[in-house]
Amino acid sequence: MPTRRRFTLTQYLIEQRRRFPSASGDFNALVLDVALACKAIARSVAFGELSGMPGSEMLEVKTEVNVQGEEQKRLDVISNIYFTEMTEWGGHLAGMASEEMDEPYQIPKTMQRGKYLLVFDPLDGSSNIDVNVTVGSIFSILRAPQDVIDSGRDVVEADFLQPGTQQMAAGYALYGPTTMMVLTVGNGVAGFTLDPNLGQFMLTHPNMKVPEDTHEFAINASNSRFWEAPVKRYVDECLAGKTGPRAKDFNMRWIASMVAEAHRILMRGGVFMYPRDTKDASKPGRLRLLYEANPVGMIIEQAGGRASTGREPMLSVQPTALHQRIGLVFGSKNEVERIERYHAEPAEYKETNPLFAERSLFRD
Repeated sequence: MPTRRRFTLTQYLIEQRRRFPSASGDFNALVLDVALACKAIARSVAFGELSGMPGSEMLEVKTEVNVQGEEQKRLDVISNIYFTEMTEWGGHLAGMASEEMDEPYQIPKTMQRGKYLLVFDPLDGSSNIDVNVTVGSIFSILRAPQDVIDSGRDVVEADFLQPGTQQMAAGYALYGPTTMMVLTVGNGVAGFTLDPNLGQFMLTHPNMKVPEDTHEFAINASNSRFWEAPVKRYVDECLAGKTGPRAKDFNMRWIASMVAEAHRILMRGGVFMYPRDTKDASKPGRLRLLYEANPVGMIIEQAGGRASTGREPMLSVQPTALHQRIGLVFGSKNEVERIERYHAEPAEYKETNPLFAERSLFRD
């Protein structure tokens, strides 16, 4: 890449398209539509409580409990509107699916339909909006089944149930001190920073890599009593530091915004764990497979890291439902492989770390 100028997202996509001389350009146009939606969301997030003041926008929206059983925030709904309205018109999509919609979203019959499917979490980490913590959007692009393309029929849930290995692209937008888009089209990972003067995403991180080793891990320690033994073992060994079996000190992080966690790990390494636990037997995990775990998994693996359920590679999991939940472990390759190894070992783990063990001031 030139050293005296930066590529725009458009130029980057043109460069990537040159690897496929017969490509129509529809894919590039779809990614740019997604980028436009992310710019609009970034603006709404930036205004925060000032939304509705002169110079800002005020969309009339109705919030409710979504299909996940979660209370929607106003910006969840607005972000979902931006995604659907800014991508449906281009003629590139056969349908969409979102965290905020119970059923697949149909492209209006008055509009041209295309050959791709878009799945997305329009505003990840929205529970942190009130305290001004970094949030973001996550998306994945799949190819529609051939019969959908040929017939132009409405999409159904089964059309989206493709393993992560079938993703054509994945990315996230990060709404923090700067707005960034991180993208993979199956040829490494690139990061783009939004230039507010030009209104363009500029290539600032051309070849993002996750270090194979790390001294950081991220997990919600308040759930420790529900963790499975392999996860307890891993965390306890990290907390034991230099005097423990790992013989090195670790730092623990937890932002409660997966986009922010993923970005930190891409920038400097680490491992993120939201594993399967026993807190709610009806939910085999907290995160959603199609529009959270799979796109983040593709990004991390394209950057040289690893994404897993703890037991198997994340991208090989065959989805069974549109809003399927799953346990997720991703980050520095050597650490994720260690966690997988602990899950595979049959030996029972005896909890020894006092931080998460039962204890009392009163002894017999």
